[in-house]
Amino acid sequence: MIKLHNIHKKFGEVSVLNGIDLEIKKGEIIVIIGSSGTGKSTLLRCINFLEHADSGTVTIGDVTVNSESHTKAELLALRRKTGFVFQNYALFSHMTAKQNIAEGLITVRGWKKEQALIHAQKILENIGLGDKSNQYPAALSGGQQQRVGIGRAMALQPDLLLFDEPTSALDPELVGEVLNLMKDLAKEHQTMLVVTHEMQFAKEVADRVIFMADGKIIEQGSPQDIFSNPQDLRLQKFLRQVG
Repeated sequence: MIKLHNIHKKFGEVSVLNGIDLEIKKGEIIVIIGSSGTGKSTLLRCINFLEHADSGTVTIGDVTVNSESHTKAELLALRRKTGFVFQNYALFSHMTAKQNIAEGLITVRGWKKEQALIHAQKILENIGLGDKSNQYPAALSGGQQQRVGIGRAMALQPDLLLFDEPTSALDPELVGEVLNLMKDLAKEHQTMLVVTHEMQFAKEVADRVIFMADGKIIEQGSPQDIFSNPQDLRLQKFLRQVG
């Protein structure tokens, strides 16, 4: 079980998250939608403390971290339970695809380098990039780089995978290959929390869709409920705007 309780976050005088409460079941795929600037990405970053919320708690499995008071050990334990996929790939430019995936296994999990590289190669094979293992990011397409980024997050076998608009930096023709990989993960019942503007992906893959506005969860439900029978006027307006 994953639980967020009363998460608040301000940047200066601007309130970005206003008391977020959310529970996620094991294997559940939740897609967060909403206009830019509504706190979606900040929420993801607060879950694994890339951003520190001003107040609230995050629980993943048997680990609970209080935003206002926690130890480095608690923070590390929580981060070990998450994998983060960034919108701008965030690969190490001086490392090959295989090394990028192995790095987390070495530094976070404490694996030996040889063991980590062997496992990284297996992951690259699984995501259709086995022949790119010794390529550096600059030699890969945007879609390939993002798939390596997903592979890196997968390697840690996290309780929760966080996706921050994983296709927003891609050319339109490359979006499909990344979404297909995410669909494959969904079939394997990987717990995922996804911020995206890809409405069709949300319709096809999500168990639950959450609409955020003004730093709050305004409405949530099945894709059928959200897209076919939206209740909140802000959600109705948003859906008209995105078509």
